[in-house]
Amino acid sequence: MLINFIQWSKKSLFSNWWNSLITLFCIYLLFSIIPPFINWAILDATFSGKLKTDCTAGGACWVFIRVWFEKLMYGFYPVEHIWRINLSFIIFIGTISFSFFVREKYKLYILFFLIFIFPVIAFILIRGGFGLTIVETREWGGLALTFILAIFGIILSFPLGVLLAMGRRSELPVIKYFCICFIETWRGIPLLTVLFAAAVMFPLLLPSGTFVDKLLRVAIGIAIFESAYVAEVVRGGLQSLPRGQYDAAKSIGMGYWQMNFFVVLPQAIKTVIPGITNTFIALLKDTPLIYLIGMAEILGIVNMAKANPYWLGMAVEGYVFAAIIFGVVSFILSSYSQKLEKKFSTENK
Repeated sequence: MLINFIQWSKKSLFSNWWNSLITLFCIYLLFSIIPPFINWAILDATFSGKLKTDCTAGGACWVFIRVWFEKLMYGFYPVEHIWRINLSFIIFIGTISFSFFVREKYKLYILFFLIFIFPVIAFILIRGGFGLTIVETREWGGLALTFILAIFGIILSFPLGVLLAMGRRSELPVIKYFCICFIETWRGIPLLTVLFAAAVMFPLLLPSGTFVDKLLRVAIGIAIFESAYVAEVVRGGLQSLPRGQYDAAKSIGMGYWQMNFFVVLPQAIKTVIPGITNTFIALLKDTPLIYLIGMAEILGIVNMAKANPYWLGMAVEGYVFAAIIFGVVSFILSSYSQKLEKKFSTENK
């Protein structure tokens, strides 16, 4: 084992003088950053207490996270109704987990449930109605709001992006150029502009007395914005398929929609799984921008907490906590995409 490691190090890390220099520099950086961070975050940190004055060890004050944990997770959502948010996420995670154990022919029904039925159930649970107390969207916040926008954006942007990618490759000029203009227009607009337009400008264009919830406007804007990027990723997969796949599908009598949904799209999507995952991770990391239009997701709550006179100077702990959450979720998505990529790979089959 040791001999193999030495041989690998010599071949990969110290193969020549500049690789050796870079390796030594990276080792120096690791030893300069990791030990002080461990001392600050763990060894010298304070984990118990209720006030800022309890943090006297000189390291991280995780008491701040402990006191603000509920707000960081759920924003200003009423405490007695938090179970409704938890139940919504349990249904979503349970459905995703259940899809691992069912046959392939049943996964289409699960996809239908996630796209069309689950958003309705989650909206009724979280907002209220049908006997449940209504909680206005202005009270939503924290990590829950971040995940709500990310999940809604993923569920809506993926099918819309696939349709746009198919339309861009359509032989009908009207559909083709409409999709091209739609995709390039939305890709050329910064997300912050989309959020500002959805939150501030769109209500000015509505007739007097008409109201559309701010969160719904923002969620739709994010989903449409991301669908343009999903469309370009899927289009790359469509272009990678040889012409023979289309001809073979037509030769056995398949129509346009049958050819695309049963032959073309399954092959195209599995080749661009990493790109799609990257787009979804980018969507998750873009959600903190909603703080700039007055919506308090997890980083917004951190910014509010650090302005509290009782917790001045505690911003670093909040940002580290948020970074850990985003890092873990991104790692899970990336690992899942690698699993799917290996599962659908045909190179060694």
